[in-house]
Amino acid sequence: MFFWIGLFSFGGGLMPWIHREVVTARGWMKNEQFLTGVALSQILPGVNSVNMAVYCGQRMRGLAGAVVAVIAMLTGPFLVMLLAAASYRTILGVPWIHAAMAGVAAGAIGMLLRFGISAVQTIATGVVPILVALATFVALGIFKWPLLYVVAVAMPISVALAWPRGKSDA
Repeated sequence: MFFWIGLFSFGGGLMPWIHREVVTARGWMKNEQFLTGVALSQILPGVNSVNMAVYCGQRMRGLAGAVVAVIAMLTGPFLVMLLAAASYRTILGVPWIHAAMAGVAAGAIGMLLRFGISAVQTIATGVVPILVALATFVALGIFKWPLLYVVAVAMPISVALAWPRGKSDA
C-alpha cells in the first residue's frame, strides 16, 4: 500500500490518501490513532508522509513494519525520478502532461478537504475547537499569514480554552 501511495503521489498532501487506505478502506487503525500519528508526523523533522509511514508501519508490525513502510514509500518515487531525469526534455514537450498534473492537483485538493472534514468531525467536542480550527484555516488559507505567527497565537489560546478547570479554579 505504501509503495502504491509513494509511486502515484505528487508533491505532498498524502495524509488524506493514507487516511483513506489505513482507516477507511482497510480498517488497520481507528481514526483517533491515525490523528495521533498525524500530529506526531507534523512535529517531527522530515517529510510528514514518510513520518506517517513510519508511524503506521510501527503501529501495525513494530520496527520491521516501520522499515518496510518507509522503504516502500520511497522506492517508487526514487525510480520515477530516475526515469523522469532520463527523459526530462521529452516529458516537457507532451501537452497532456500539464493537463494530467492539473487533474492530480484537483484530486489532491478534494482529498485534503475530505480529510479536514473527517478530522473536524472526530475532534469537534464543542463550538470552541471548531472556532479555533476555522480561525486557523482563515488565517493561513485565506489571509496567507505566516504559519509561525498563527501557531504562536492559536496555540496558547487553544491550550487556555482546553485547560481543565475544577471548582477551585477561578
